[in-house]
Amino acid sequence: MMRKLLKDSNFYFFVAVAVILVLFISSSQTYEQQSQIGLLSRLLKNEPLKDWLSGISFAYAGSEVSIAAKGYFSFVEFFIRKGAHFFTYFVLSGSLFFVLVYRRVPLWLAAFFAWLAATGYAGIDEYHQMLTGGRTPLFQDVMLDSAGALTAVLISWLCCLWRQKKRKR
Repeated sequence: MMRKLLKDSNFYFFVAVAVILVLFISSSQTYEQQSQIGLLSRLLKNEPLKDWLSGISFAYAGSEVSIAAKGYFSFVEFFIRKGAHFFTYFVLSGSLFFVLVYRRVPLWLAAFFAWLAATGYAGIDEYHQMLTGGRTPLFQDVMLDSAGALTAVLISWLCCLWRQKKRKR
């Protein structure tokens, strides 16, 4: 049954719609409403790997990202947030890719439109954040989202090519 479900373009369409809804709701919340620092301070109260993580420092959107600049819990939350950006657009793009593939769109065209649609939505989502108080829309986040979308498209495309090659044997 699961195999049949995974071959149904409607399943992937509903996954894409669910991701879009989650992203819209998330973008409607202020930073304070989304902040997980309180939870992280309880879960990671002993600050595991702090010494190792203290050696990491880089610039993102013109700000220093390091434990020294942000504090341990904000630093960890930064990676969770950026991972969520990458992952949600990975799922969105991958879902859109399979919606198109299962509707017999050529792979290259499905890849292009899935990536373009996910990247376009990332831009719209950052604009939505601009309209929400207490949020900072960042072009860098759109690029991170686009990278997640592109990664999903490339992996999905390779899987389709592998399956096609396997069927020919």
